[in-house]
Amino acid sequence: MIRNIGFIGLGVMGYPMAGHLADRWHSVNVFNRTPERTERWQKAHNGKACSTIVEAINGCDFVITCVGADPDLTSIYLGSDGIIANARPGSILIDHTTASAAMAEQLAEAARARDLHFIDAPVSGGQPGAEKGQLTIMCGGTEKAFETAKPVMEAYGKAVNLMGPSGAGQRTKMVNQIAVAGLLQALSEALNFAQQAGLDTAKVLDVISKGAAQSWQMDNRGESMLAGHFDHGFAVNWMRKDLAICMAEAEARHIPLPITALVDSFYEDIQAMGGGRWDTSSLIERLRKPT
Repeated sequence: MIRNIGFIGLGVMGYPMAGHLADRWHSVNVFNRTPERTERWQKAHNGKACSTIVEAINGCDFVITCVGADPDLTSIYLGSDGIIANARPGSILIDHTTASAAMAEQLAEAARARDLHFIDAPVSGGQPGAEKGQLTIMCGGTEKAFETAKPVMEAYGKAVNLMGPSGAGQRTKMVNQIAVAGLLQALSEALNFAQQAGLDTAKVLDVISKGAAQSWQMDNRGESMLAGHFDHGFAVNWMRKDLAICMAEAEARHIPLPITALVDSFYEDIQAMGGGRWDTSSLIERLRKPT
């Protein structure tokens, strides 16, 4: 079935995601604040580059967004020239931004007031997952809207799951980021220890990846961490944004996150080292810094 889709936000994640939709023969309109990126996408895919949000979402059954943070969502969703004021009644709005649960709930309420359906749907898998169409997508919203939207998201998602009502997708993404942050710090310490102890790190990785220490991060980042290569997409700057969301939610609910707060401070050190755009596995570099 061909679906009319408006896609807003062609960053490192949104660009390939919109491409997968176009490759599935959906009718895709795209908008990005940087026109050059919109034009480049149009040259690579069968879709329409639009100069405004209103043009991009005109007549669409689905509007998909993938931007930076809460303020960006406020900008593109709310106001007279925003998505909610101009989307076709009955259409489904899907947001893949990692944002606060409060923002998701606010947008869902605003959408309901105008006979629209909103799904907060943050993703995991990074730029490689977006490019390969292998993202994990955690959704918050109504079951009816989710079941209608799921086939669309499956164009770029290998696992698309409804986690609960509005905000549940964002809170599940917080769980993901909390786990990833702690795991990467532990893996950094382990691999740095192996190097400093004079072990054959290739053999170490081979052995421990077959036991209880195995993880996706070890399998996909272990060798590059040892080599000091940190160009795998999801940047430290973005992780700090995500962890700030996690810690704000935890504080509001009186949930302790001592390790998460500590790792966040380590990422702050990485930023001070000039590594804000390094990927999140760069925690090991902080351990290598001379004291």
